[in-house]
Amino acid sequence: MINEKIDLRSDTVTKPSPGMREAIASAEVGDDVLGDEPTVQRLEERMADFLGKESALFVPSGSMANLLAIRSQTDHGDEIIAHEYSHIYQYEAGSFAAVCGCSVRLLSGERGQFDADAIEPAMRPKNIHFPQSRLLVIENTQNKGGGSIWAVEKVRRVTEQAHTLGLLCHLDGARLMNACIALGVEPTVYTQCADTVSMCFSKGLGAPVGSIIAGTRETITRAHRFRKMFGGAMRQSGILAAAALYALDHNIDRLAEDHTNAQRLAQVLKECPGISINLEEVETNILYFDVDPEQYGSAKQAVHQLDDAGVRMLPTGPMRIRAVTHLDCTGDKIDRAIEIFRGVLQG
Repeated sequence: MINEKIDLRSDTVTKPSPGMREAIASAEVGDDVLGDEPTVQRLEERMADFLGKESALFVPSGSMANLLAIRSQTDHGDEIIAHEYSHIYQYEAGSFAAVCGCSVRLLSGERGQFDADAIEPAMRPKNIHFPQSRLLVIENTQNKGGGSIWAVEKVRRVTEQAHTLGLLCHLDGARLMNACIALGVEPTVYTQCADTVSMCFSKGLGAPVGSIIAGTRETITRAHRFRKMFGGAMRQSGILAAAALYALDHNIDRLAEDHTNAQRLAQVLKECPGISINLEEVETNILYFDVDPEQYGSAKQAVHQLDDAGVRMLPTGPMRIRAVTHLDCTGDKIDRAIEIFRGVLQG
């Protein structure tokens, strides 16, 4: 449809492709709660191997995957160490506190990352008056940091220091494959550093629903029980697992196209008056830019103008806007988005 809006609000807005819908329709199913869901079992076995872990568990969402990682590795009254931009802190409804009974110690650092030497000062003393520092969380790519990629060596340094200090490590890898494709590395170069890892199928990989959590067999056994407790058990979930398996087979390498498209959009935004964007910070499929209040009023007003013209994005601050490229934004749609940017922002 020529008037269809170009949706850059998130890579979660993707629709299943015809091939994925066929995989869903033909999926062999059972009852996962009763332990005989063959497609889910196939996905979990594949992802455990893919991520270099002993075991894996299919869950409804990335938020639940992170929640299970926290709950299965902490006790009530423990404390998590994470960046202030972390998804677990910013966007998961305070579940680390409400469900897991944990507090959080926040670190700062450029674009959602921190260095190994920031960890020890954040540790609580071994004293009955304080929560117990228990779990370090890293997010890669870092959403609020603009899709920033953690360098492999930096992750190694950070996790080695955390383990030395007695912390467990969780890798929030919702968009892990974006980092891997951008750097040309296998996911295990990251996941081998962490005790647990989560990865999302419903973002850049284009599946409608689902995430995975992987770790030791003991940890995933605990997570499995908590998934049931939290209402995340699913019956004939093979129809969803089939979509995830299709995504693994067809939608990983093509993430590079999303990165290229983000760069194209960023370059055009750089040329628009009243727009501030750092091209060097557009590493994957997420880009943030700021608008001049004298020219646009606010981010909400600018987003409204662009929406009226046919491009949807999200205001994330008074003057800040986020755009995310994905598999439903093909080259011709990016061309149209560029025309709209030029017409609205340069006009």
